[in-house]
Amino acid sequence: MLEILQIANKIKNAGGTLYLVGGAIRNKFLNLPVTDEDYCVTGLTKEEFQKIFPEAKIQGKDFPVFTINNIEFALARKERKTGIGHKAFEFLADKNITIEQDLARRDLTINSIAENVLTKEIIDPFNGIKDLQDKILRKTTNAFKEDPLRAYRTARFAATLEFKIDSETIELMKSLKNELNTLSKERVFVELKKALSSNKPSIFFESLRKAEVLDIHFKEISNLIGKIQPEKYHPEGDSYNHTMIVVDNSAVLTNNLEIRFSCLVHDLGKGNTPKDILPHHYGHDERGVELVKKFGNRIGLPNSWIKCGKTSCKWHMKAGIFNQMTASKKVDLIENVSESYLGLDGLKIVVACDKARNNLQEMLNSITFEEIGKKCLLEIDGDFIKQKYQNINGKEFGQKLHEERVKWIKRIEQT
Repeated sequence: MLEILQIANKIKNAGGTLYLVGGAIRNKFLNLPVTDEDYCVTGLTKEEFQKIFPEAKIQGKDFPVFTINNIEFALARKERKTGIGHKAFEFLADKNITIEQDLARRDLTINSIAENVLTKEIIDPFNGIKDLQDKILRKTTNAFKEDPLRAYRTARFAATLEFKIDSETIELMKSLKNELNTLSKERVFVELKKALSSNKPSIFFESLRKAEVLDIHFKEISNLIGKIQPEKYHPEGDSYNHTMIVVDNSAVLTNNLEIRFSCLVHDLGKGNTPKDILPHHYGHDERGVELVKKFGNRIGLPNSWIKCGKTSCKWHMKAGIFNQMTASKKVDLIENVSESYLGLDGLKIVVACDKARNNLQEMLNSITFEEIGKKCLLEIDGDFIKQKYQNINGKEFGQKLHEERVKWIKRIEQT
């Protein structure tokens, strides 16, 4: 198996140069894990590369990318926009293209840094290292505006790195608004997924809001802006501000993206509350269920995410007032949520993130419906009914199961 230094020396001996580029360099400077290493080759043609590495597998229709030992090597290239959208580009791979020219086509200065594999020389023609130090996301060149995906990538980097986006780049993101609908569902979902994986998912949505493009793929989130709420319960502001706090809270409590998404969409129903009943949002829990479905289908979310989000919308309000409900309604909640993808554990996190004002962990510890529900389901199950009632099945069996669980809830309420 060829090592990178061996590959770099072979390339050098053939008249080329091998560079480590992009995210690997960025993460090294930030002391973050390097999960992928991308390499760029200058000074060689496609045929020359194949000659010295006959074992390399070639991929890519538009420009040559070679794979050796599961590591990708791309020939330095230029690109020219030929139409609308993320894929409408013409690529030129030529042995005379310099590493600086290759870096110029990249999105952000922090991703436009290269390292000579053999000499360790850093190539930083766009001052990406300074921007890393200053925690700034800045376009490499005005070619940024040729690819609509860069609007979402930049917002995602802002969330994952917790960097600020400079004003000129925000303006370029804004200029991409008309092309965002050309992006595939899969690409939008990838950026959303990475943003939700960050410690501050709200930065992703706030960045898109500043660039005035939030309403393209995240219309239901955008519709929460300006939807005022009772100040007594929501001093943080409108439904959008509240949602951003809740989704950030979720990042503190869980790494489960289905639960984080459930926190993001728990109040979607507030986005279409009739103006004449504001600041109240009666029925938003039920309205949100259909909105989650529309949102999820439009950007191609996994079915499990959509199901979790619908459960979050429908039951978070009731779970939040669990102690005030009748025994029968408590059992309804326990039975329905326990059988859902989100589950009692997931809904508990949603409710804690929704209700917390200061101490998030303290709020989580104070919620009891999940513990009560699990104990009820454990003690009053199918075997319990079979032992207590003889020769019943079907609908009657389910009714007796529900009735006995209601009795169990009433007993623990009296203790």
